[in-house]
Amino acid sequence: MIVLGIDPGSHVTGWGVIESSGSKLRHLASGTIVAQGESLAARLVCIAAGLEAVVARFSPQAVAVENIFHAKNSRSALQLGHARGVALLVAARSGSTIHEYNPTQIKQSLTGRGRADKMQVQKMVQMVLGPLGTLALDASDALAAAICHTEMARSGAAIASAERGPAA
Repeated sequence: MIVLGIDPGSHVTGWGVIESSGSKLRHLASGTIVAQGESLAARLVCIAAGLEAVVARFSPQAVAVENIFHAKNSRSALQLGHARGVALLVAARSGSTIHEYNPTQIKQSLTGRGRADKMQVQKMVQMVLGPLGTLALDASDALAAAICHTEMARSGAAIASAERGPAA
């Protein structure tokens, strides 16, 4: 199964694609989408185009999206919500099943601690998937979401948060 993990952000959105075969996980690709543009609308268009390209390249069966846990202020939360909405829309249009996980769930599944910092998560991602070279924190967070989903799916705890969307 190919799983796309997404760590949404209104300025930088991380993404990571892994392949799960039994208990083996393999890193296929990961990166960040740096949203260009002054307006939120322009940045959302950039995020959508970047995620659409990833989906077209890898055709994931499942997409794991990180939920909003907290934001610095209400404006940040609103902008993050818009970025998540774009990620969910792209995933739904792809026909993939969509799964949403809280940051604490993702951290717990990878590190055993729900309050692990980003560097601890990144180190565990590299331990699970092997050395990946220089990896942006947003990309490692997205890979962590994908890994979390494979763990939840193995244990039977994964529940699709949205119906499978129409195939694009």
